This record gives sequence, C-alpha cells and structure tokens, in this order.
Amino acid sequence: MAQGLFFGIYLASLYLGRGLPSVSLSTVATGLEEQVVQEIDDDDEEEEEEKEEEEEEEETEMIVHWVQRRSLMPRTLESQITLEKTPSYFVTQEAPRRIFNMSRDTKLIVVVRNPVTRAISDYTQTLSKKPDIPTFEGLSFRNRTLGLVDVSWNAIRIGLYALHLEGWLRYFPRAQIHFVSGERLITDPAGEMGRVQDFLGLRRFLTDKHFYFNKTKGFPCLKRTEASLLPRCLGKSKGRAHVQIDPEVIDQLREFYRPHNIKFYETVGQDFRWE
Repeated sequence: MAQGLFFGIYLASLYLGRGLPSVSLSTVATGLEEQVVQEIDDDDEEEEEEKEEEEEEEETEMIVHWVQRRSLMPRTLESQITLEKTPSYFVTQEAPRRIFNMSRDTKLIVVVRNPVTRAISDYTQTLSKKPDIPTFEGLSFRNRTLGLVDVSWNAIRIGLYALHLEGWLRYFPRAQIHFVSGERLITDPAGEMGRVQDFLGLRRFLTDKHFYFNKTKGFPCLKRTEASLLPRCLGKSKGRAHVQIDPEVIDQLREFYRPHNIKFYETVGQDFRWE
C-alpha cells in the first residue's frame, strides 16, 4: 500500500474492491478547458444528434476501459485501497465530465511542479527519444524577440494549471481535489505523503523513516520493507540531467507563467512559490 501510494501518486485512480474509481488521482496533465458551441439552427439538428451519439459511444468506451482496468486490479478488502495511474487525466478535456458521470464522489489528487521546470523536463525526455527535434527555445516561442510564447506546444500548455483546473471545478468541488507539490515531494516526501494520507482519510503510516535520499538519482526512495526485499525508486527515465537552457529564455517563461501561477495559487489556496 505504501509503495502504491508513493509511486502511483503521479496520476492514479483509486479502486475499492475492483469497483469503478471512487478516487481519481490526477497530475499536471489535462487541458480541461471545455468549449461547447450549441447551434440552434434547425438545419444542424441532425448533425447535433450524430454528435450526441458519438459522445455516447465515447462514454461507453471509457466505461469499458475502466471495467477492463478494474479487472486487472488485485482484489482488496474494504479497508484497502488499490491505485491505478494514468498521467493524462488532468489535461484531458473530456476526463472531468466522464469521471463525474461514473462517480461524482470521486476524489482527485493532482501533482504539480514549477511549469518552467516541467516544460524543460518534458523536452529533455522527448529529446532523448527524438534527438533531431527543434531546440527548446524554438518550440517555446512564436516570436522570442516579442516574447510571444507558443501555447500550442503541449509542453508549455500543460503548465497552464489554472486553465486546466477550471474544467475539473465545473464538476467537482474544491474539497474533493488535493494538490501535491512536486518539489516538496522530493525535498519532504514524508510530509507531502502525510497530507495525501490525511486527504484520503488514512492514518499516517508513511513517515520519514520509510524514505532515504538516492544521491545518484537525486530523488527520495522508499526503503525496503518486509514485503519487498529491495528499495523502491523511480524508474530509469527519472532523474536524468536536464538540457541546458539560456537563462534569458527561462526568465521569459517565468514572466509568462507568473500571472497564470498567481491565479492558480488563488484558486487552490496554496502558494507553491515558483516565482
């Protein structure tokens, strides 16, 4: 359970006894902006009906997806929680409505980090797989001289947390959403996980004694337990050195994100101190 919480936190959905998710833990990754344009022209009625049928089919596909994922979950007791993670929920436009329709009591856990650091990390990971992609600077700006940031680039858009959150707040009350600081998850894993456990109504079974800092990876790891002879750390793709970026580019992106970050702080009632 302890390992599942720590490593599943990045994006997950909680299942109780293989049921549909009673808790959906999400992370910094969903464009939850939902723009629905309703045409009142009589000529569009047939098109609208087809659209509704397509949405119903998509809804059914997602429920089938959950049922299939649920069948892979280990059986649990009423006192146990099983985690399943999918990193794209938070920025997936349809996710809030569909999860709400499946279970309006679902709790959400979202892990966020400095959007500039997150974008660089995203680029670094992509570069390791596609070394011929354009530079980070080239992808980040439509016009760097004018300071026009390209929000169509996914690595940049994901960091607009306040925008994505709007979609979730249309369906879920703020009290059902818990935000985890990605920075503090590294510097104070026990503290952050303690707050997660409080949010889930669990006793604080994860404490400082369960973690150690892995100097090689630069991340905290879980010490080995009776159930696991080996310590648990993040995967090989985590902890790689980031690409070196021009400090001026970083400053420009910080300025771009500042108003978005402030709005996010105000909405969630938490200052992540990214400025």
